[in-house]
Amino acid sequence: MYLNVLKNNKNVLFYLLGAGASNLGNVITGLAFLFLAYEMTESTLHTTGVAISQVLPYLLFGLVGGVIADSVDKKKLLIKIDLISVPLILSLVALHQFELLNYWHLIIVSFIIQCLGCFFNPAHRAILPVITKEEERTTVNSFLDTVTRGVTVLGPIASVGLMNTIGIIHFFTLDAFTYLISAILIYKIRLQEKDSEISRIKTTDIISSIRDFAVWAYRQVTIRTLFIVTVIIVFFNTWVWQVGLLLQLMETRPNGEELYSILLGWYGAAVIAINLLVPIMWKKLNMKIYLIGSLIWGLGIFILGLATNTPLYFIGVLVTAIGLPISGLARVYLLQQYLPTNKLGRGFSFNAFLLYLSNAISLGIFGFISSFVSTHILFLICGLMMIVSSGVYLLTILRNKPGVMPYKRLNS
Repeated sequence: MYLNVLKNNKNVLFYLLGAGASNLGNVITGLAFLFLAYEMTESTLHTTGVAISQVLPYLLFGLVGGVIADSVDKKKLLIKIDLISVPLILSLVALHQFELLNYWHLIIVSFIIQCLGCFFNPAHRAILPVITKEEERTTVNSFLDTVTRGVTVLGPIASVGLMNTIGIIHFFTLDAFTYLISAILIYKIRLQEKDSEISRIKTTDIISSIRDFAVWAYRQVTIRTLFIVTVIIVFFNTWVWQVGLLLQLMETRPNGEELYSILLGWYGAAVIAINLLVPIMWKKLNMKIYLIGSLIWGLGIFILGLATNTPLYFIGVLVTAIGLPISGLARVYLLQQYLPTNKLGRGFSFNAFLLYLSNAISLGIFGFISSFVSTHILFLICGLMMIVSSGVYLLTILRNKPGVMPYKRLNS
């Protein structure tokens, strides 16, 4: 099945290879920014500052990126961003060679790179529905998620060897090559966008375009439900998964950090396996499958709250790794299906903006609450809320099927 899609659609092959190269560079560079920031400052606060510089652009420009992606030739935009990124990232290597590199260079370049990502990501996501047939989409989405998550798992492992050979600073050199590879592969994609699929706008119309999309999305039952549930699920998941799991393991297990690394590897392997199984189980995805995936995801978080021994931690992580990719793949499929072609960029950027906004709020609120509430209790509360939220919307859909999906994606 996977090989047939790649054989019959060379555009998909170029798209996936480019995405793999780009994500490998992103993972390695992300580590380099953090490693160098800590080496230069020996401050957790300054290291956190680099992490914030990578999130803030999406809150500031994430929605704008989607508008721009819908208003220009997406292929040309992607190639230009890749080529602009090459000298930008190599500037850090040059500054290091002349012993001029300091912390603020890292912050500035990190911020600019992520700003470019605000425009690159929605355009990149938006061309996938254009180069695929509807019956191929579940398979390609699964393949894409497998590639990106596989790189995310393997990237940190590869970085250990790279640190002992080329050194951390040349992570940026490697990233520059991945940008060039990505640009070449995107150039090879045959993508002919019709003028009717490009909504030319002026800069002064950006805010109006964002507002119009928000109003349009609110009126579409499926899109509105998708965005609302996404915000809720991500809000209750982010802190407990990204921070709470490590804290809980360190508080309750003698080898907390080691077990945490093993669990992340277990999680990554399970997610890749589920990604490969999804298109075999379902040719098309729908809102019901999305909500079932979210419910399973929440169940995994709830089980982690009950965990008192190592086997239960592995079970909780496994259940989470089953639900998350099902939910994620279904969400992407639904966006591709129900967004008009001239709204794809804004749709994916709006989705990304909501994800980052939920992440930021979750980290802030639960980070504060965790100072006086145990992580076990927070896991139980968050997992239960994810289950209840998904379950309520799922029951609503099952009781009122005719009104769930009133809108079908059109080309204009």
